[in-house]
Amino acid sequence: METWITLLAFGLITAVSIAWHMRGSRGAASKRSAPGSSRCGGCGATCPAGSERCPSCGVPLQIYEVIGAPVASNQEAEAGAAHAVVRTDSCVGCGACVDVCPEPGAIRLEGKLAIVNRDLCRGHGECVRACPVGGIFLSTGAAVQRVEVPALGAHFESNVPGLFVVGELGGRGLIKNAVNEGRVAMEEVVRRIAAAPAPARPEPYDVIVVGSGPAGLSAGLEAHRAGLRYLILERGDLSDSIRRYPRHKILMAEPVKVPMYGDLWVADASKESLLQVWQTIIERTGLKVSTGLEVTEVTKSASHFLVRTPKGVCAGRNVMLALGRRGTPRRLGVAGEALPHVFYDIVEMEAFRDARVLVVGGGDSAIESAVGLAHQPGTKVTLSYRGDAFGRIKERNREKLDVLRASGRVEVLLQSQVREIRADTAMLETGGEMKALPVDYIVVRVGGEAPYEMLRRAGISIVMKELTAGGPEERAVA
Repeated sequence: METWITLLAFGLITAVSIAWHMRGSRGAASKRSAPGSSRCGGCGATCPAGSERCPSCGVPLQIYEVIGAPVASNQEAEAGAAHAVVRTDSCVGCGACVDVCPEPGAIRLEGKLAIVNRDLCRGHGECVRACPVGGIFLSTGAAVQRVEVPALGAHFESNVPGLFVVGELGGRGLIKNAVNEGRVAMEEVVRRIAAAPAPARPEPYDVIVVGSGPAGLSAGLEAHRAGLRYLILERGDLSDSIRRYPRHKILMAEPVKVPMYGDLWVADASKESLLQVWQTIIERTGLKVSTGLEVTEVTKSASHFLVRTPKGVCAGRNVMLALGRRGTPRRLGVAGEALPHVFYDIVEMEAFRDARVLVVGGGDSAIESAVGLAHQPGTKVTLSYRGDAFGRIKERNREKLDVLRASGRVEVLLQSQVREIRADTAMLETGGEMKALPVDYIVVRVGGEAPYEMLRRAGISIVMKELTAGGPEERAVA
């Protein structure tokens, strides 16, 4: 009798255990993404295939594309044919690769970015040799695009806890993404501050935002709305990154929601129009921005961050870096260089077609800009350099420039210096005389400090991400 009771009890326990296991399995299965679906990089909710926004938190999924993409491997895949891979952080949309590709449709410009069709690409390598900025290489791996970015996790937090990176520096230059990233990252900071015990003194700040571009202002507005003790530091004037925006025209195909303001929609507008919008938002909300303070160092202490500027050190519990990807460009120090037709970089060569463009500089970046611009229909390019010869430049850049000089597509003015910039003229000193050069645009490429160096000094890891033809891997961001 006791044996039967024991067997009955054992069977009952086994049945309960199996039922509990099956219930847990069903629950886990329900949490996994269905085939073709993806996971939101912020809240982790399942998003149906084709979703543009998370159905749970409402955040646009595009802002997590780079974060969710896999880190590039140093080893290429053993199998697979060679194909072109585009460095999206280098491509300037000049179209030189499209012009030389022998396979129709294998590489095309889409949104001012070179896109590779792996099914059509045969790996000839002509595009690699033609690219003026070295932004294309051949690979047998799965990626068709690569981008060098800070290693970020959920909410755009770096591997250094409390140190966030948003906007163009995180890998995407779209204004709508920058606005959304700044807001989403600051919402996380607000949640953490609310859950933490109140500090005994007003210092350090709850958060220090570095940069007043679209990402920095969006983050600052969210901090302002939440009543945080915040500080926004800008190295130049208000929205200096927009003043020196490398795009000629700005197009936003859909409105983006800005904290404390509402929908922002800029349709085929100039950077001056966008700057006026930002100034209106700041005046309406009372957002405080400290200008003329360039951040030179960010270090982590035991309990907070120390942000160093030429005028002193600020302390913050969190830091949000909303810097431009191209760092701090060196200026010429001449009258007129703040005029709207002066650029310090280019990301859309096509915008300068049928124009008279003066490129200033003698390094690889200046040569590459001149070569890319010379490929635009109707563009007349003049390259001004104060030296008597181009010294330390890549041999491929020298060869391309020589070809363009011989064909008359680029005019080179050695031992020349820009002394003044006017609305439609650049005054150059050459051979001891002043020369008035008619121009529509001026591109200044005379060096500067890359922001990644400061990030590395702060302890942030920099990685290379691979973007495939179908987008990043569909995975949750841990």
